[in-house]
Amino acid sequence: MKKDYIFDDFRKVMIDALADFIRGESIAYIGMILILTAFFLETRDILQSKAAPYLGLMALGSGLLAVRAYFIDEWAFLILEIAWFIAAIWGVWGLLSKKKGPDSTQ
Repeated sequence: MKKDYIFDDFRKVMIDALADFIRGESIAYIGMILILTAFFLETRDILQSKAAPYLGLMALGSGLLAVRAYFIDEWAFLILEIAWFIAAIWGVWGLLSKKKGPDSTQ
């Protein structure tokens, strides 16, 4: 069986590019923009802080920042972002639980 060296090289380059992206500042900027967007929209009464879109933006943004904090060894920042992520996911979980209701048979 012939080995596809071009594909192997391409895969290695793509994995390295993804790792560089995660370690780089781009992921931090995306996370920051998501969190600031949620905050801006909430302070303008466009989103409610207990609504799914707000919590989703916060969870995704804090999750990205937590990954970045891990790769740059910023442990206090990592703990903060994990706490934000857990709080946002907990809020989403609560919304989903209310939607199903107590009479749900699932």
